[in-house]
Amino acid sequence: MDELSLIAAAQNGQVTAFNQLVREHQTLAYNVAYRILGDGEAASDACQEAFLSAYKNIRRLRGASFKSWLMRIVTNACYDQLRRRQRRPADSLDDLMDDPERGDLLSDPAPTPESQMMSHELESAIVGGLQLLPEDQRVTVVLADVQGFDYQEVADITRTSLGTVKSRLSRGRARLRDYLLGCGELLPDKYRPTL
Repeated sequence: MDELSLIAAAQNGQVTAFNQLVREHQTLAYNVAYRILGDGEAASDACQEAFLSAYKNIRRLRGASFKSWLMRIVTNACYDQLRRRQRRPADSLDDLMDDPERGDLLSDPAPTPESQMMSHELESAIVGGLQLLPEDQRVTVVLADVQGFDYQEVADITRTSLGTVKSRLSRGRARLRDYLLGCGELLPDKYRPTL
């Protein structure tokens, strides 16, 4: 079945069709949530909330891309988690950096010990920088630069204008760049600026 047929079937109450849509997008949803939240367990919880919300509201989907619609729900679930964290902060940034559930998404398919260590250091620096960005900039940077959505898709997912997406992306990238430049020793040699 193609995506439109699956959506139509899911809107008519066929759970297997909805499950197929979820299977096709669950990795992307988790990656987006993980990059926004910086915690594997929180990302899983946000995805679970998002999939449940999508199931309950599938009949409201009209003419939009399922992927964009689902990513909007995932980012909203992440915003909810971030708001809950602000009300009751739990983990330090150091604890998040040491999380063993963090995937090695930036590593080589067949890493050498040295390249694996370098990738881990770079990923840790990037995750740390992402966590320091304001929520709106973090979501925009994750969607555009980590997940590869184009600007219009990011605007649709975040329900903002194209200009707002460009502005948030520019500011987020600048802050992330400044943070990474300040990491010096954390970055592998090939990523350090030369004098």
